[in-house]
Amino acid sequence: MVSSLSSINPVASNFIQCKQSQTNVSKFIVRSTLGTSSDSRENQVNPSNNEKLHISRRVSFGIGAIALFPQLQTGPARADEEVTDNGWWITSHPLPVPKVTSKITNEETGKRSFLQTGIYMAKILPEGSAYRLKQCAFDLLAMKDLIYQGDVWPHIRRYLCLKSTFMYYDFDIVINAATDEQKPPLTDLANRLFDNAEMLLAAVVKKDEPLTKSIYADTEVILQEVMAKMA
Repeated sequence: MVSSLSSINPVASNFIQCKQSQTNVSKFIVRSTLGTSSDSRENQVNPSNNEKLHISRRVSFGIGAIALFPQLQTGPARADEEVTDNGWWITSHPLPVPKVTSKITNEETGKRSFLQTGIYMAKILPEGSAYRLKQCAFDLLAMKDLIYQGDVWPHIRRYLCLKSTFMYYDFDIVINAATDEQKPPLTDLANRLFDNAEMLLAAVVKKDEPLTKSIYADTEVILQEVMAKMA
């Protein structure tokens, strides 16, 4: 029958071959479904099969991930490994704290109350530090809106400490790179700014709005001086 139709019309031949393919696919689907049902019944009788399957999949995925991304492996570093810089990220913990050599610390306490830890200070040139000083001064000038908004003390404190920390380390870089004639005025400017930042932080912690506004008004003048100096 097939050969006779094929000889009459090629289209009929293609139609018959198509129907035969569909029949074969249907048989395959039926067999696959029956096999799945059989597996399901077996898993219901013996649930440990299912558990073994999930465990083996997880193990396979874990091994594959380690093989594909060896740099993502975590764990304690060996003694012979370089722990300061592996080409991807800083591996030392906690993050390294820059050393300050200029005289910008508080003479009474030997430190600054606003300094934050866990902040990564990228090694940039003195020109980059001067630029960041200008940007941070601009950001602290914009903080006036927060101060006069009222009842946002935690946000003011965090913002003040973050920006002041960047400015503290950047001022040290700029001062050390300056000439002998430039160092005294830069050091004086930095100390005036950081003294005010500490007083401002103390007022913010106390949530003393009149005192905060008064100290910030004095700090504004110094911030504008910083922007002009680093322009």
